[in-house]
Amino acid sequence: MRTINLSVFLAVTLSMAAHADIAIVVHPDNPLAQATSAEISKIFLAKTKTYSNGEKIKLLDLEEGDELRDQFYKMVANKTPSQVKAYWSRLIFTGKGQPPQVLIDSDEIVEAIEENANGIGYIDPESITDSVKVILTLSN
Repeated sequence: MRTINLSVFLAVTLSMAAHADIAIVVHPDNPLAQATSAEISKIFLAKTKTYSNGEKIKLLDLEEGDELRDQFYKMVANKTPSQVKAYWSRLIFTGKGQPPQVLIDSDEIVEAIEENANGIGYIDPESITDSVKVILTLSN
């Protein structure tokens, strides 16, 4: 009986992790008040490089292999991890873009946004603090 209960618990837990929300966040003073998934896609694929006030966007990303990162790019850009890597390699090679700053986890993204009003990142909603403003929540 214990084995069955543990199996059910693990299946539910893994299912919840696979369908977690993702919060797109900026500094509270950032001019971007809200955004659509399409706008976020353009920002994170370096097609939009400045905010409405002319300030340069500072992209904050998670490390390759991070489950939240993989989910984020699948949801906003419909790209697999290898497609994202190839995309950025092409932009860097052609001189058309600089890759996002890579951070270890959601808490580091929040800290980076606290320090840079032009930062934009995606985090686990559990990491939201008063030092960031949520402009979009993605749900799987």
